[in-house]
Amino acid sequence: MKPLESVNDFVIRFANVNGSGSASANNLFAKAVFRMGVPVSPKNIFPSNIQGLPTWYEVRVNEHGYLGRRGDVDMVVAVNGQTLRQDYDGLVPGGYFIHDCSKPLPETFQRDDVVVIGIPMTQLCNQTFDNPRMRPLLKNIIYVGALASLLEMELQVLIESLNKQFRKNPKLAAPNIQALNLGYQYAREHFAGACKLSMRRSDRVGEAIIIDGNAATALGALYGGATVVGWYPITPSTSVIEAFGLYAEKFRMEADTGRIKAAIVQAEDELGAIGIVIGASWNGARAFTATSGPGISLMAEFLGLAYFAEIPVVLVNVQRTGPSTGMPTRTQQSDLLACAYASHGDTKQVLLFPCDPRECFEMTADAFDLAERLQSPVIVMSDLDLGMNDHQSPPLHWDAARRYDRGKVLDAAQLEALTTEWGRYLDIDGDGICYRTYPGTHPTKGSYFTRGTSHNEYSGYTEDSAAYVHNMERLQLKWETAKGLVPLPITKIRDPQAQVGAIFYGTTTHSAYEAIGRLHGLGVAINSLRIRSFPFQQEVMDFIAQHELVLVIEQNRDGQLRTLLINEGNLQPEKLLAITSFDGLPVASRFLSRVLDAALQERGLLPPTAASGQGGAQ
Repeated sequence: MKPLESVNDFVIRFANVNGSGSASANNLFAKAVFRMGVPVSPKNIFPSNIQGLPTWYEVRVNEHGYLGRRGDVDMVVAVNGQTLRQDYDGLVPGGYFIHDCSKPLPETFQRDDVVVIGIPMTQLCNQTFDNPRMRPLLKNIIYVGALASLLEMELQVLIESLNKQFRKNPKLAAPNIQALNLGYQYAREHFAGACKLSMRRSDRVGEAIIIDGNAATALGALYGGATVVGWYPITPSTSVIEAFGLYAEKFRMEADTGRIKAAIVQAEDELGAIGIVIGASWNGARAFTATSGPGISLMAEFLGLAYFAEIPVVLVNVQRTGPSTGMPTRTQQSDLLACAYASHGDTKQVLLFPCDPRECFEMTADAFDLAERLQSPVIVMSDLDLGMNDHQSPPLHWDAARRYDRGKVLDAAQLEALTTEWGRYLDIDGDGICYRTYPGTHPTKGSYFTRGTSHNEYSGYTEDSAAYVHNMERLQLKWETAKGLVPLPITKIRDPQAQVGAIFYGTTTHSAYEAIGRLHGLGVAINSLRIRSFPFQQEVMDFIAQHELVLVIEQNRDGQLRTLLINEGNLQPEKLLAITSFDGLPVASRFLSRVLDAALQERGLLPPTAASGQGGAQ
């Protein structure tokens, strides 16, 4: 058996118990890789919020800058007895199995194709540290120190990170650094040269930052001018609101009064939360809420109201698996159809699809301009992987000269200057978007009822069928106008003559690009289009028309994007092939490689030489 050998290109999985304090240790390791200038993709692939359940944390180290989850594991740090066998069996041949040898492995662990490295973490902890409450936390730091030695990392980077982490409490830094050195020295003395995976300082990170998508989303809302938040706690969207509150305290606090210039109101449920947002938006504030999975169905009634009454609303949906009966702490792109047609009948909602924290920041900020310009809800479609995991991302930039686009809002002078009667739902520009006012703008002009019921152009209640049809046709015209305002797709043409195209969105992007790139290296050209918004522009339909077969890659069981494309483009279903991943884990590039290979081979589109290269070499 030949051990795996690689520099700056491998995947490590930490197998822990939730609530054991491992998160900070694992995060310490991932950020140390980043500070050595090597691209890194850390993922808590099962971030359970239930104490005692298993949790895994994968760190992909990749010199080439691939940021999607790869799949397969080269090294396991196994410190959870519940999953010890699973972690041992799941290791790739030639991989490295690091465990706490304070207790010996069962005799049934007999693989001869892995390298077993035992570090007596518990024993070292008990011998060195007197505080029993600190020992579980310090044991985690011991395995980080051992990893630093095995991978030949710069220990000083980790020490500096610990000093920075505990700068407000230096007394805590000392035992952590001691634990780090314990693991480092033990591995150095007992396993020098045993590991052929290694880390070398690089310069491939550039100006990139490490940030989670929910924090970037909160910053986007802050910079986008949000002043009112209605919310109800639901994992994994809660941290969007928590981060917004922290940033508001930092950037929105009045120096003289100590008051924060933002209202964050917790509602009794999701319906109440979006009701707060609608009321604030009607009054002229920029307001938003955040939800996950099940919250969408509860908010749908009010989303329909905002659509029909034409009130700006920004909603962040951090998607997770299925309804409340599913796996609520796993990631999935499972709410696409529910959001696109939220409410009941003849309703379409604008959706934005970020793929990294920078787009979370930019698209959330842009969502407020879009919502006010269109006078309609705009939903930012994040997911658990993007929202709660740290991601290497391009830096976040804000144009200081930027001014908010409030859309068609009449002020008092404009109302005074009108020579014809103003109608709240009267389209005078031919784009489907009407003029509105804020309550109290003028003492006698500009008053109107916001109607969620059937209404005429002047907000008057009516049950006249012709008036209803006229209004719905205008809303459809507005939908067409929206196509020119939402973000365009990103197209990559590898070969203008290619028969096959691929479409994907959101966090599927990174693994999809990697899998497509691997096929390109084998002589198979697949053009790609990354959708960034709904409604779909003509560019999307042209891309589909230009290819004989289009692979629609997404993270849900039913191929919801494929369904939406067929429905909106009146397309032939057989032209669009669903490529789906729905195990609740961030989609892996090696999984996509295998599925794409099989799909193309079945249709005779994969040359024999390329087919023989499938699999995923190191």
